[in-house]
Amino acid sequence: MGLDHASLTALAALGDATRCRMFEFVRQARRPVTREEVADSLGISRKLAAFHLDKLVAAGLFQARYESPAGIRRVGRRPKVYEPVAEAIAVNIPERRYGMLADVLTEAVLTEAEGESARDAALRVAFQRGETLGNAERERLRPGRLGAERGLSLAAETLEEFGFEPERAAPTLLRLRNCPFHPLAAQAPELVCGVNQAFLAGYLRGLGSDKTTAVLAPRPGSCCVELRGEGATGGIQGTNPVCER
Repeated sequence: MGLDHASLTALAALGDATRCRMFEFVRQARRPVTREEVADSLGISRKLAAFHLDKLVAAGLFQARYESPAGIRRVGRRPKVYEPVAEAIAVNIPERRYGMLADVLTEAVLTEAEGESARDAALRVAFQRGETLGNAERERLRPGRLGAERGLSLAAETLEEFGFEPERAAPTLLRLRNCPFHPLAAQAPELVCGVNQAFLAGYLRGLGSDKTTAVLAPRPGSCCVELRGEGATGGIQGTNPVCER
């Protein structure tokens, strides 16, 4: 995944002035619209409207189907109608994963046990999420017994998809150049960096990479967590990192 190419493609499609006006018209309609309605609104031919509408469908901005617009009865073939997709479109460079953090915190609130602090609940959920991901990867790849270097190589492939921008600084050291949760990590480092560490520790556990560890090692401009194999040194294994950005 890394850079969100689907979102970039969608935004590129809106770089055309006609498609941008078309996108605004269809969104403001609040209902499925026909190519004829779009053409009349923009003062262009129906053929040109159809061309641009289908480009917006291909870019993932619209969805299309055949049906008669509400309140209009037609004889014969139903017209093709267009409406916006429900999903929001966003591009973050470097990549951010606020939705993932929100999911963890929401589940923590909903499952917080008696006597368990909100922070502990968040760490628990984050670890479980990571472990589930690691288990799925292990089931898919079936890598067998993992040494430190092989474990870090597999972790790098997965964490690239999550926007961590992993960098192999040494055979047994994987640094993460991007924090998907910045700037929230800078605002609440004890919570957010702790959640991040718990997620990555859970992932390594699920993957079966028991020769590697997720440790807190804050570095300016990078993720506060790095992954180390046996023998790697340095860093801080506490739970209150200072995120310098």
